[in-house]
Amino acid sequence: MTTSEAVVLDVEGLRMRYGATDVLHAVTFQARHGEVVALLGPNGAGKTTTIEILEGFRMRSVGRVEVLGVDPAHGGERWRARVGIVFQSWRDHGKWRVRELLAQLGAYYAPYSTPLIRRPWDADELLAAVGLSEHANKLIAALSGGQRRRLDVAIGVVGRPELLFLDEPTAGFDPEARREFHDLIHRLARQEETTILLTTHDLNEAEKLADRILILDGGRIIADGTAEELAQRIAGADEVRWTRAGRRFAQSTTASTRFVFDLFQHYGEDIADLEVRRASLEDTYLSLVQQAEAGARIASAASLAASNLKEGVD
Repeated sequence: MTTSEAVVLDVEGLRMRYGATDVLHAVTFQARHGEVVALLGPNGAGKTTTIEILEGFRMRSVGRVEVLGVDPAHGGERWRARVGIVFQSWRDHGKWRVRELLAQLGAYYAPYSTPLIRRPWDADELLAAVGLSEHANKLIAALSGGQRRRLDVAIGVVGRPELLFLDEPTAGFDPEARREFHDLIHRLARQEETTILLTTHDLNEAEKLADRILILDGGRIIADGTAEELAQRIAGADEVRWTRAGRRFAQSTTASTRFVFDLFQHYGEDIADLEVRRASLEDTYLSLVQQAEAGARIASAASLAASNLKEGVD
């Protein structure tokens, strides 16, 4: 891969080893300007290690990593001013007031303003964007959990980052706050042209927000594509449900459109309560992870058998 101006994250052959254990194996992917990418995977898959390497907080063992054209292991303050991070939890500065803290943190970004990107984000504009205007003068310690999470997001974007890392961004949000946050993410990506890499266990959220989805399992990227592209990788049929003459019916088919057409051709207005359920991202995710883990178990068993056979021959 070669890095162009459109490529914001460029990772090739990333490997991380702790002692004799590899936790990342040849991880390779890209993210482009203004793209929202979701990094999914079970606990222990290597997501946190990958993100920390990209953020410049952890040294890698092997591989090439470029973030905004810079190796994050050697990124300076000017590079860091272009990157925003929303941690999963942050509980400092309880005695500060909300606007006061954002204005103070924003001031640190002012020296890195450019003609194209004016830094920082105005505190009042930012408070309006995250839905905290009415709490601008409230002590941070007095905010609710959901309000505090919105403030975490505001802190992460106060410097108008070109790249934003989000770790479980809507944890603690109620449905209305989650919807407002999703609108903010779409605004950042579409209007501000911010590249966003998010990790989440909420697969519905990933499907709504992400232009592309990466699935990491066992330290390897096992899938990379849109939700629709990933769904096409699994041999899952659509499920068609309907009622006729008071009876309920269900049929699995890989050609649901044709099946429904034929159904109406045959029974017409006798068909009611028609539903077509396509494979969801959750179905796709579980299938791909199970396939990868089954493959890993087979490979491990084969390796063990080969080792035992070699010892027997010796």
